Amino acid sequence: MIKMIRAKLHGIKVTDSNLNYKGSITLDPLHCKQAGIYPLEYVYIWNKTNGERTSTYVIFGEPGSNCCVLNGASARRCQPGDEVIIGASEYVNSPDDLCKVKPTVLLFDDDNKVTEVLKYDAYKDENDDFNFQMVPAE
Repeated sequence: MIKMIRAKLHGIKVTDSNLNYKGSITLDPLHCKQAGIYPLEYVYIWNKTNGERTSTYVIFGEPGSNCCVLNGASARRCQPGDEVIIGASEYVNSPDDLCKVKPTVLLFDDDNKVTEVLKYDAYKDENDDFNFQMVPAE
């Protein structure tokens, strides 16, 4: 089994943190739907501002709110205004299966509006070597 990225929110800004909430990350369900991230799914959170890394599960906030709220213990790792990367993963059975998954990557502006949608594309070349490219989503 190989663990790989399946969906990613890249450069989204933390809009709030709530230490006393009982855990999770609250995300705009419209962003999640576009990327392919599900409620209650565990995600990784990489804070570009301070280098902290954590993981928690997703809950949905208000559609269209552009929210990214760190709750519970994760609130200690990210503060409002921090820029983060949120990644969802999946397991594949073999290296050849890597080529079947085309992860969606959303890029964000300072207001958490999607500015670009990419796909990660792992493929084998004519020599049967693995290669990788980022391509615009169709």
